[in-house]
Amino acid sequence: MKVLVVGSGGREHAIIKKIKENKNVECIYALPGNAGMADDAVLTGIKADDKAGIVKFALDSKIDYAVVAPDNPLVDGCVDALEAEGIPCFGPQAKAAIIEGSKVFSKDLMKKYGIPTAAYEVFSDAKAAQKYVESCPIPTVIKADGLALGKGVIIAMSREEAKDAIKSIMEDKQFGDSGNNIVIEEFLEGPEVSVLSFTDGKTVVPMISSMDHKRAMDGDQGLNTGGMGTIAPNPYYTKEVADRCMEEIFLPTMAAMNKEGRTFKGCLYFGLMITKDGPKVIEYNCRFGDPETQVVLPLLKTDLLDVMMAVTEERLADINVEWADESACCVIMASKGYPQSYEKGYEMDIPADVKPCVYVAGAAEKDGKLVTNGGRVLGCTATAADLPAAIDAAYKMVKRISFGNAYYRNDIGSKALAALGKDK
Repeated sequence: MKVLVVGSGGREHAIIKKIKENKNVECIYALPGNAGMADDAVLTGIKADDKAGIVKFALDSKIDYAVVAPDNPLVDGCVDALEAEGIPCFGPQAKAAIIEGSKVFSKDLMKKYGIPTAAYEVFSDAKAAQKYVESCPIPTVIKADGLALGKGVIIAMSREEAKDAIKSIMEDKQFGDSGNNIVIEEFLEGPEVSVLSFTDGKTVVPMISSMDHKRAMDGDQGLNTGGMGTIAPNPYYTKEVADRCMEEIFLPTMAAMNKEGRTFKGCLYFGLMITKDGPKVIEYNCRFGDPETQVVLPLLKTDLLDVMMAVTEERLADINVEWADESACCVIMASKGYPQSYEKGYEMDIPADVKPCVYVAGAAEKDGKLVTNGGRVLGCTATAADLPAAIDAAYKMVKRISFGNAYYRNDIGSKALAALGKDK
């Protein structure tokens, strides 16, 4: 089989490495990929948002199966375009990807079908939004309606911060047209849990739960990032919570999308908050999370491509999806200064024996050497019998890798250890 994977980050590298385990796969193409994936896939240079270029490449290369991983191509209808040419895909069509592409759509969907989430109001007028935050409960959460590279959510701790956020999003157009409409919602409290799930529109199979670490600095300080590390499973996601989520959130969401004529097939990501009133949805994503994928897929025992194809063919119920009874930890090594300005072009030294556990997110080739080429550069993932051992192994790996301007958090997993009563 010839498989095509759209995307270029650590998430895509994790997907590629897992698909590579399938004995029927003869070649994997990354569109565009990055230089750090060259041992695992053929790099094409075709950008993830070049829909026409992707379709032409797939036809010219006689691709048997395509995986569209990033949010923008999914929302833009990349799966629709490939399927129209007879190429089977993993990923939702545009009409279903809107569950991430529009916060207004997803909030209204939850309200209509009684899926637990934060109370909210929608605004298309900045002045009306400014007036609302003069009296709404504080803290509050301001969200740009459309895609914003994971940065379109601002937690306002004061009315002044709320007003500044509205101005930045709606008037200054910090996120472009994604900020034409905003959602202002109730601030929820409790542990956060990420649950990725396979779904073919008829069956939902949750993956191992995980815990992301969004802030740039130790102790959850600093700016929000795309994610500085993850652990799995999440200790707050107990069997009781999982059962409630399936009954109150997962199945109702699938049913709601079906009723709306927007059947979702692919990976549906549930961002959850475990509040005192039970689990509630913070957000949906229409794809694998990054870096959650880097701790979830290493624990998957069932062949990933087999599961993906079952989703495409709407026979997920026939697949027994199994997971290792282990824990995983991914520590992101970033460029110092991320998520703001940072320097690139530093040579990387990754020992050969740890390469199988490293997912490269931002790398280029220069004079035959691998050099840094992004904010998040790579993720070091370790699996072990328990979480303390996985965390220790991941950090030992990090210390063996070097590149100029390297930065990483030193406390990935500490909250989870505290929840398990195993604080260091």
